[in-house]
Amino acid sequence: MADRPSLEVVSEVLGKAPERGFAETVEVAINLKDLDLSIPKNRLEDEVQLPHGRGKAVKVAVFGSPELCQKMRGVADLVVPASELDEFAKDKKATKKAVTDIDFFLAEAPMMPTIGKRLGVVLGPRGKMPRPVPPGSDPTNLVRALQRSIRIRSKGNRTFHAPVGTRGMKPEDLAQNVDALLNRVVGKLERGRTNIESVFVKTTMGPAVRLW
Repeated sequence: MADRPSLEVVSEVLGKAPERGFAETVEVAINLKDLDLSIPKNRLEDEVQLPHGRGKAVKVAVFGSPELCQKMRGVADLVVPASELDEFAKDKKATKKAVTDIDFFLAEAPMMPTIGKRLGVVLGPRGKMPRPVPPGSDPTNLVRALQRSIRIRSKGNRTFHAPVGTRGMKPEDLAQNVDALLNRVVGKLERGRTNIESVFVKTTMGPAVRLW
């Protein structure tokens, strides 16, 4: 099947999907081929910055020194000073809620071993282990970039989904987000485009339309 322009497909998806009583996510379904996904290096796990963002709030948390936490107040959605990490980890219910609500985590590099021991069992399976940042740095720009990003994870599955926005966004913006996602995925695959069987675009509850 010949490729279709992303804007054409996105417009068709939005036209075919009935109006719902909530802001549906627009997502891309990618079907991989000719990859042994039992080999970890063949699995996709990455962060993709979308040119027009998710169309909804993306939350970022920071673990760090008092100095870093002071910089991040009003920037990140959650800040956890090193002195409060033990208390944070002990409250299992609150920790699980935070891990569910927060999309991305950052931590000053010296804290990573402790976070691994105390929170790795919660963060690891969800693919949310923090990205380390240098001590004394100001990761404001990184936080802002993550607030426009999505995480992709194929795990051991040949088919995986990734959100590219919400139905209320402009079709042109959604199409550019789709292209940014696919360019990143193609660049990560061993044989690029030839490792992709097909690509579909859909809303949460709407019909899927083939792009590739």
